[in-house]
Amino acid sequence: MPMTYASQTIWRDMQQFLPPDFQWQQGQLPQEEWWHWSGHRLHLDTYRNPQATVKVILFHGVGTNGRQMSMILGEPLARRGYETIAVDMPEYGMSEVAAGSLVRYDDWVRAGSDLVDAELARDNRPIVLYGLSAGGMLTYQVAARNKKVKGIVGMTFLDQRLQAVRDETALNPFMSRVGGAMMSLAAKTPLRSMRMPMAVASKMSALVNDQAALKVWLSDKRSAGNAMTIAFLSSYLSYQPAVEPEAFDICPILLTQPAADRWTPLHLSEPFLKRVTRVPVKVVMLEGAGHYPLEQPGLSQMVDAIDSFSRDVTARPPETAALP
Repeated sequence: MPMTYASQTIWRDMQQFLPPDFQWQQGQLPQEEWWHWSGHRLHLDTYRNPQATVKVILFHGVGTNGRQMSMILGEPLARRGYETIAVDMPEYGMSEVAAGSLVRYDDWVRAGSDLVDAELARDNRPIVLYGLSAGGMLTYQVAARNKKVKGIVGMTFLDQRLQAVRDETALNPFMSRVGGAMMSLAAKTPLRSMRMPMAVASKMSALVNDQAALKVWLSDKRSAGNAMTIAFLSSYLSYQPAVEPEAFDICPILLTQPAADRWTPLHLSEPFLKRVTRVPVKVVMLEGAGHYPLEQPGLSQMVDAIDSFSRDVTARPPETAALP
């Protein structure tokens, strides 16, 4: 039998760092489902609601997992009447990778797009995507490939093809300049399957601003304490979206930017978002919140902003959608 979050304790330890309204009580836990994709068994945290008019699919980044998306957004949105699905991408959370498979970032984009299709095959309710950290750009890349979502929300939109973005999000300049080049070369050799801790490859020390909480997150080998292959990291840094931002006309975009983000501040998302001119782009600042937001009022502001955005972009045809 596959492992579930019911057998894991770390996410329960994380709960104590959330505001009281976000700490789960009896009956608030998500249902756990399994989705078979490309030989992998991907874990889904779900709050199914046949009466919901909108579905929100939640993507984590390279320092989190689907359960952590459920904690800050999946369950709060479910309380507001949404159906939410938080996926553990291959190599993260409780998802199980097919034997002998070498996961690349391209697989995350394909999985995200196929999950949208799978949910649309169940029913035709509109879908909005949310992504935290690297999951923010993942929402864009999935939307660019899939073209069937009504809106995308990111906690950041990082174009890792830009050296300035790499410099500021990597652990240090050596990892950004020398390490990135070495990974690109190593990805073409048998070394591509070698693993590197994400805390070495990136500025994982800035994931959360509470130092006691950070110790808990880094101890989780299924999220911030994970190690990924050279093949994955190289493909992540060089991924080319199906549609570049100048031509993106699929759906409106919302950036929910934590104001106290020490890893990916606003100026790192601006170069990419400024290139998007064919759809509305809105930025909402989250007061006092860190990269993975534990703090109020930013955390509640995020839920409010995504609720408002989702209602707006699914209330009318895409070509007439407008943000307040």
